[in-house]
Amino acid sequence: MRPFVLGLVIALGFSAAATAQEAGTGPAPLKTEAVPAVMERAVDTFIRPGYHRFRDTSSGLETDIKALCAAPSSEALDVARAAFDKTVAAWSTIEIVRVGPVIEANRFERILFYPDRKSTGLKQVQAILAKPDESATSVETLKDKSVAMQGLGALEFVLFGTGSDSLVEEKEGFRCRYAAAIAGNLVRLGTELADAWDKPGGIQDAWKHPGPDNPEFRDGREAITALLGILVHGAETIRDQRIETFYKGEDNNSFPRQAIFWRSGNTFNAINGNIEGLRSLMKGSGMVDLLNDDSRSVVSSIDFVARSLVRVANDINPDIEAAVADPAERAKLDFLLLNGKDLILRLNNDYGGAIGLAAGFSFSDGD
Repeated sequence: MRPFVLGLVIALGFSAAATAQEAGTGPAPLKTEAVPAVMERAVDTFIRPGYHRFRDTSSGLETDIKALCAAPSSEALDVARAAFDKTVAAWSTIEIVRVGPVIEANRFERILFYPDRKSTGLKQVQAILAKPDESATSVETLKDKSVAMQGLGALEFVLFGTGSDSLVEEKEGFRCRYAAAIAGNLVRLGTELADAWDKPGGIQDAWKHPGPDNPEFRDGREAITALLGILVHGAETIRDQRIETFYKGEDNNSFPRQAIFWRSGNTFNAINGNIEGLRSLMKGSGMVDLLNDDSRSVVSSIDFVARSLVRVANDINPDIEAAVADPAERAKLDFLLLNGKDLILRLNNDYGGAIGLAAGFSFSDGD
């Protein structure tokens, strides 16, 4: 094991051992009386603001791309690309919520079709750019096409991929109008999600008031299990889909062009957004309130690991091809893999056990 990784793993391992000692040997019963307040804060401080932010950044992105189409220039392209970066960051933070309205009508896949192991989306986008189809330049008709053609992955190729320099050469060109339609589609989806969570008597009320007649959660245990499941599955996605898709460890081959958003240099922007989403949801919802005083350090230890992951990810070369070719950068990627697993275990085992879930419970297999 490389010294860089070994030192950090030792530090995190010490924290885990201290947490286990402080938490005691047996889980306490779930504080069901505290669950509604936690669920309310999860909705009002994280989920609803997250979808509002995604909708609003997408709207800014659409505006900037339309400005590029109307008056092409290198400066306008830079502005549109920067707006794309902001939209990726906004989506990546709320992306961890893979339940509720976002999984209805294929909204999630329409926003982000990834991983695309067979390059389905890439081939479709390249095909429509090679043989322009005007129906791709309107939100109303684009939304009925393949999900792989209408989200962030497609837009990244249009703005950053082969031939993207042509965006500065032709006023109201097809490629630019297609990009504007994709951005408009993101606004449409963001608006639908924000409206669904804002609607009185809708999904937000179901989350805030667990009970026997609730269509989502019959009791507080089901509610908090779903909330913690968001965190656990989010942490698993970071490690298994965001990192292992292109890097599986120092002794294995790497596949930099399978990394999410590699063309735009947003791979670690997305990963950091995911991690910050986990941190914000846990802190904003006050999940620490479900713990007894002698086990509250579990939350601080989870946050410690998450902040360490963000710090290291921020320090990696955003050029993925260069990063996987550099031993020092690969050491940092090894750190993300090792401690990404630690984050999953702390959430699933340490926190899950401390709030009273049965020993052996796993969000990964639904036990």
